[in-house]
Amino acid sequence: MRGIAPCILGCSGPVLTASEAAFFADAKPWGFILFARNVETPDQLRRLTADLRSAVGRDAPILVDQEGGRVQRLRAPHWREWLPPMEQMQRARDPIRAMQLRYALIAAELRDVGIDVNCAPQADLARPETHRFLRNRCYSEQLGEVIAAARACATGLIAGGALPVLKHIPGHGLGLLDSHKELPVTGADEGTLMANDFAAFKALADLPMAMTAHLIYSAIDPDLPATISPKVIDLIRTHIGFEGLLMTDDISMEALSGAIPDRAAAALRAGCDIVLHCNGDMAEMAPLIAEIGKMPPWTADRAEAALTRRPPAGVLDTQALEEEFADLMEGV
Repeated sequence: MRGIAPCILGCSGPVLTASEAAFFADAKPWGFILFARNVETPDQLRRLTADLRSAVGRDAPILVDQEGGRVQRLRAPHWREWLPPMEQMQRARDPIRAMQLRYALIAAELRDVGIDVNCAPQADLARPETHRFLRNRCYSEQLGEVIAAARACATGLIAGGALPVLKHIPGHGLGLLDSHKELPVTGADEGTLMANDFAAFKALADLPMAMTAHLIYSAIDPDLPATISPKVIDLIRTHIGFEGLLMTDDISMEALSGAIPDRAAAALRAGCDIVLHCNGDMAEMAPLIAEIGKMPPWTADRAEAALTRRPPAGVLDTQALEEEFADLMEGV
């Protein structure tokens, strides 16, 4: 991991441009993330993922948000369409098994086009008042169901050959605002957080990677959102016990303030390992790279440990999994 920048970056479109390839070769980001703007067909996507890895000269991780439902970057007609996670949980005869099957099938589709990390499961504990940008992406309002479904999601992803990313640690379910646009603040007391939202993530702390929440927990740090809060990052490492690779949510989201490089530097100082920057805008990426430097040894160790858990592409009987899934969802 020597000389690698502690960041995950996006590109602008479905084809890697010469200027992007040259920039990535020099910047050496740890990994890449894809969005709908990057996706057209399976063959196109295989070329793009190969070109991204070729640009940095290694088998860099390539991420995507393929939750299913509204947050689904690969869509029909080339890929399966999925219900929102909460809706599937409510309809399936065996909701936990159905979640495992769902994400095994998703992982198989991702690995087929060169994507080996999926930004799921989501262990945010839903409330009736959870903002609509998030609510039906959650699995349940019941802590035990959230933990079981998130574990099933991670198990399915690994079976299909994709690394899971646990999000949004330490819990976004109390957010009443869309953190893409505004900064949510929760005044929940520490006891409530520990017994509910944080407990979900504590039960899943063995997963290899996690993504932060852009949310202020007033009981922990009334001034700074989790992504740039040393107090919250310390809680993630100590109370929750997460020892894996910790990445920010998209550093360009409007919940955060200040210049992009300053946000990134603040996140790294707070204890995040990796900065996630998603929009593929070179005018933002270049100063970000100049600010964050290269991975320190402790980050390199965590990054290497995460990648050692990257599974091979699963040898799955997808037809059998599809038939079992259809049976669990019969009548939906």
